[in-house]
Amino acid sequence: MNLFIKSMLAIILTSTSLNIFAQDKDTVIIEELKPVLIHDINYRNELGHLSDVKGTYINSGKKNEVISITRSDVCVAEKSARQLFAKVPGVFVYDMEGSNQINIATRGLDPHRAWEMNLRKDGIIINSDMYGYPASHYSIPMEHVEKIEFVRGTGSLQYGAQLGGMLNYLSKKANSSKKFNFESINTIGSYDLLSSYNAIHGGINKVSYYAYTVKRTKDGYRDGEGTEYDAQGINLSFELSKKINVTLDWARSNYIYKIPGPLTDAMFESNPRQASRNRNYYSPTIQIPSITFDWKLSDNTKLLFTSSAVLGQRKSVIFDRPATIKDTINAATLMNNNRQVDIDNFESYTQEVRILQKYRLLNQNHTIVVGLQYMNNNLHRTQLGKGTTGSNYDLSLVDGQWGRDMFFKTENIAIFTENSFQLTKNLMLNAGARMEIGDSKMSGTIIYYPENNIPVSISRNFPLFGAGFSYKVHSNSEFYGGWTQAYRPMLFKDIIPSSIFEKVDPKIQDAKGYNFEMGYRGRTKSFQWDVTGFVLKYNKRFGTLAMVDDKGEFYTYRTNIGDSRTQGLELFIQYNFNFSGQSRLSVFTSTAIMDGRYTSGSLRAGNVNIDLVGKKIESVPNLISRNGLTFQFKRCSITGLYSHTGKSYADPLNTEMPNATASVGAVPAYSLIDIMFSYKFSESFQLKASINNLSDRSYFTKRPLFYPGPGIWPSDGRNLNITAAISLSPS
Repeated sequence: MNLFIKSMLAIILTSTSLNIFAQDKDTVIIEELKPVLIHDINYRNELGHLSDVKGTYINSGKKNEVISITRSDVCVAEKSARQLFAKVPGVFVYDMEGSNQINIATRGLDPHRAWEMNLRKDGIIINSDMYGYPASHYSIPMEHVEKIEFVRGTGSLQYGAQLGGMLNYLSKKANSSKKFNFESINTIGSYDLLSSYNAIHGGINKVSYYAYTVKRTKDGYRDGEGTEYDAQGINLSFELSKKINVTLDWARSNYIYKIPGPLTDAMFESNPRQASRNRNYYSPTIQIPSITFDWKLSDNTKLLFTSSAVLGQRKSVIFDRPATIKDTINAATLMNNNRQVDIDNFESYTQEVRILQKYRLLNQNHTIVVGLQYMNNNLHRTQLGKGTTGSNYDLSLVDGQWGRDMFFKTENIAIFTENSFQLTKNLMLNAGARMEIGDSKMSGTIIYYPENNIPVSISRNFPLFGAGFSYKVHSNSEFYGGWTQAYRPMLFKDIIPSSIFEKVDPKIQDAKGYNFEMGYRGRTKSFQWDVTGFVLKYNKRFGTLAMVDDKGEFYTYRTNIGDSRTQGLELFIQYNFNFSGQSRLSVFTSTAIMDGRYTSGSLRAGNVNIDLVGKKIESVPNLISRNGLTFQFKRCSITGLYSHTGKSYADPLNTEMPNATASVGAVPAYSLIDIMFSYKFSESFQLKASINNLSDRSYFTKRPLFYPGPGIWPSDGRNLNITAAISLSPS
């Protein structure tokens, strides 16, 4: 029993006693009560699971985690994914932009901006363009996040057909019991980190509000690196009746990141903090407006309607060359070389209606969800613009022309349903289907490519099916499992020819596959566990083949190159040693053992194609393990985290030795130690501190082939930060 409940019981008992005494009108009875001392600790449980049914979503039988951010020791301003997702086994973290973005994946998928996942904020989709460029360029301030929900790929029928599953950031909610509340979270740290988050919230009659603004600046670990970040948001919730609630939400994020450029292996070994560029910049500005209509038609029927958009731009101005080519003064012009300007414009609209119905059949209670989702996206991509020779952030074109000026328009309708059948008191079976119907049309001009050779239309019209089960051994443990089909839409970049010598298969298709998992999870008073075996099948992966035409001339061919399979075991175990009502030691391991390999296909290497069968999938280490302990004493908490990520490869050919530009080659294993501390002085004031990468390990997580450029991108060395959080509720 926590401190709050004990305190409330003491207040109730005291007030009840006083009420009893006050009922005697003829006699005044005065009794001096002995002081009540409560010795307890607010035990933290940062990892939980979704209920079987939440709102209009069915979660029973699915692998899922709920991470409590506000109750952890993590420094939220740094947005360290290995700390935020420490207790979620198998999360591969791609560190490339410090605290600007979260780049993660699981089960052998691509971690670039988590674009293999259906990304959401409070249930609203935040992928920039689910069909053209599904990365999330919206950078959510973690100070504003209360919890993170993660449902693996078996949730694809309800959330959206992404192989990686659904990741949902749940924002803090207004304290509507008071008209005005104020919260401020401020962080200082290494590399001149300064971050300030300020929010007001409250409730007036049937209306609650929450508004925030955040500003962050940081020089960065590497020479010349730097970030200027700001974000704002406002949420208005109207309780029209006890059964109807309408929510208006608007969120915006913007940052300018000065990119230090890639390194070669020799440069990394010499000095991982050096920069190969000082004129490169990247800046996404994204707005996410939405309206949500939540209607409880009856005790057994709920309706949810959402209408939302992702609007904004992804902008960059860079000298786009490998690290082996230095950005120096051009001898012919005595000036810097012209930089390249690229701008993506996003207009992505989503409408979705969902109805959940509970019903009774054969003396058992069952639940069904049906829904309809409509997406209308327009991605306008302008690239290869000739930028200035300057050093500042400048998107100007010197000739006003784009090398590529392309449009990618998508209309897609998804109809889905899932039914949860309660067969017995302990056994539940789920079955569902999703139908995807849509078209993506590409048009525009590429200066080096014949317009009539550009593919103009891609159609999708296929069903997805899934099934799962949950068997509750008792109220605190269950066996669960499922099999669900999913797909990954073809990306805009996958079908844009990179040169006149590249052709795109007019019959290229979206990638498809499935997730299969089976596990056992539960908890006792001191012990918590979740053990899952999984298989992820990924068919029709995209790639490039070497071809020769009828005239004997060489060209490259973008098409579906083959299939892959990742299988493994995900393990989470935590044990709590409860020493007294005031202290506790919690020990956990979050470990994934994986084997991801190509099962068919070939890939271009030079002028020949190499068989990929048996090759390891890129960026899939055999072992990802995070292990930690947290000691709590009264209001004080300290956490130690040890993270290990195994060796992986940068390319499907499993090239061992790096090339001159460091774009291929093995990515060495690395291990890191983080120490986090927090002290809660009162309900209104809390102090946090952390030392990240305590041993100052020099490491990198991936060798990217595209943005932010081929080569090595060193991750941050040792750094320290301190956070002060204030929460005020004036009476």
